[in-house]
Amino acid sequence: MTDRVALSAFIITCNEADRLPATLEAIRQLTDDIVVVDSGSTDDTVALANRLGARVLHNDWPGFGPQKRFAEQQCRHDWLLNLDADEVLSQAAIAEIRALFADGPPPRPGYYLKVVTIYPGQTKPRPLADFYRINRLYDRRKMRYSDSFTDDRVIDAGAQLGQIDGPVWHYSFRQLADIAPKMESYARQQVPEKAYRRSASGLRARLLIEYPLNLMRYLFGRRHITGGVLGIRYAHELAKSKKKRLKIFLQALRDR
Repeated sequence: MTDRVALSAFIITCNEADRLPATLEAIRQLTDDIVVVDSGSTDDTVALANRLGARVLHNDWPGFGPQKRFAEQQCRHDWLLNLDADEVLSQAAIAEIRALFADGPPPRPGYYLKVVTIYPGQTKPRPLADFYRINRLYDRRKMRYSDSFTDDRVIDAGAQLGQIDGPVWHYSFRQLADIAPKMESYARQQVPEKAYRRSASGLRARLLIEYPLNLMRYLFGRRHITGGVLGIRYAHELAKSKKKRLKIFLQALRDR
């Protein structure tokens, strides 16, 4: 393919063999420099990534920020695109990124991607699906990922960023039953950086309102009400996980 751009892409993985191929197939339309940093997959993630043209490296899990900083260093180009293994570039996003690089390096130091939620078992987003914008396309000479264990974001120091309007499809959970364990695991990883900054009395007070407050936020603020019964169940699981997070933090403070 002759219309690839001067861009490297990187993905961190662990047991993503079922989701990674779609992510890589889309990225391959933009670049042939794809770095996959794996932290110990026991499925076919590594073999699949190699077969689909990625450069695969192993790095024991140091946390989200450090793992992505390690991946940044392995890339050949200075302009980087980061996706998670459960995120797939739409054709609209691919075309927009390609056009952005058509005349050389983009004018801004980084660009927000529009990441759109797709429910487990679904192939397209619900009506009025929620999305968030996050800086995942950037010049590493001007900004880098945070080195925080759990703060998974590029530190842009207030730079003026552009945005890519074509969506990135986010298949965050394989099934609803995966929400609770995934969110609980993340909460436990957050304990050293987040829990010890909180007060036990504040956490106990917050527990009283955490579930209903987040349920309303997910149903109406993030519009999961438009997903029907599945959307309501999805919002319930997320809200329940937020309350569980506070309980984990509170227990960590008690055990300290």
